[in-house]
Amino acid sequence: MISRTSSARKAVAAVSRLAARRAVPVRTFMAPTVSRRADFVQELYLKELKAYKPAAIKESDAVGQVAVFNLPKAPKSPEEADLASSLKEYEQMAVEVEGQEGDAAAQSSAPALEDWLVEEEEEEDKHH
Repeated sequence: MISRTSSARKAVAAVSRLAARRAVPVRTFMAPTVSRRADFVQELYLKELKAYKPAAIKESDAVGQVAVFNLPKAPKSPEEADLASSLKEYEQMAVEVEGQEGDAAAQSSAPALEDWLVEEEEEEDKHH
């Protein structure tokens, strides 16, 4: 029996050695330990933050800091301002009828336009 127990121990030890060699490292997630003694600067900051009392805001504080808002004047429409004179001007305009424009141009005594689009012939140089 002793030989069986010792051989079993040797077998377990051999298996555990092989398992330890082939074991994949497993990452464990642990929360970092908190320091027992709190940070002195943090304590001082939190104490001052808790003791801070903001000043009361008054309506007179804004005087001089903010411009007073005034609504702009409504603009006057240029079309409505001179409606009567525009109507008189329209009534006095000459009536233009299609087809009569050519007759009016023929009746006017305008001088004949020169044909300025015609190109003049250039003399060829005989230096060849």
